[in-house]
Amino acid sequence: MRERMRYGLAACALMLAMQPALAGNQKEEALADSVRIALSRAIADPRPPVPDFTDVGERLDYLSWLGDMSVRLSKRLPDRQVRLEFLRTAWYESRRAGLDPALVLGLIQVESAFRKYAVSRVGAHGYMQVMPFWTRVIGDGDRSTLFNMQTNLRFGCSILRMYLDMEKGNLFMALGRYNGSRGRPEYPNAVLAAWRKWEHKPERKPELGPIPQPILEQEPVQNVRADGTVQKQAIAMPLDVR
Repeated sequence: MRERMRYGLAACALMLAMQPALAGNQKEEALADSVRIALSRAIADPRPPVPDFTDVGERLDYLSWLGDMSVRLSKRLPDRQVRLEFLRTAWYESRRAGLDPALVLGLIQVESAFRKYAVSRVGAHGYMQVMPFWTRVIGDGDRSTLFNMQTNLRFGCSILRMYLDMEKGNLFMALGRYNGSRGRPEYPNAVLAAWRKWEHKPERKPELGPIPQPILEQEPVQNVRADGTVQKQAIAMPLDVR
């Protein structure tokens, strides 16, 4: 019995040691009605995380990013399907909130080490270590939804975007606010360092050649020689493509 208790205590100690040292502890603040309503609408948006591209170059950049990040993340998320679903969702929610996906991946690395069911000592949940009170303030009150991947990423990205706006674009202060350590350097510096590790440089695009000229058709014309004879000669004419 004592041996089991000793084993149990050791396991609990190990689990606590594995918790990220800088995990989130957002503070509940009084929000203006307009901010709360905007956040609630952002969270309630039912659209799936499917990227929409109007430019071929943007789509190629996205696919290059997805492949690169999948390789880098393979040790942390070994299941390929889970990994790709996570990356697609992280990219979508980051861009939707106007954030750099590399910043969000860096924040997730610091907050939860990419563990979907991570719970901090103060009760923050999931990948982005969202505090449960947010589900009451801007959600339906069900804290268990914070273990849903898209819900967690949507909450986290929307909250960080709100803090950035509140801090007038000051990322250092916004990150501190996200972590509940506003004004202290440890957490922002850790996220900024992790951000650099997840940056992606798109492959160089090939140089495009000149725009092809319209196909030419040959139309004969007549030239008169000095001796009075007629010579037919071809001249290039633009092809009418109407």
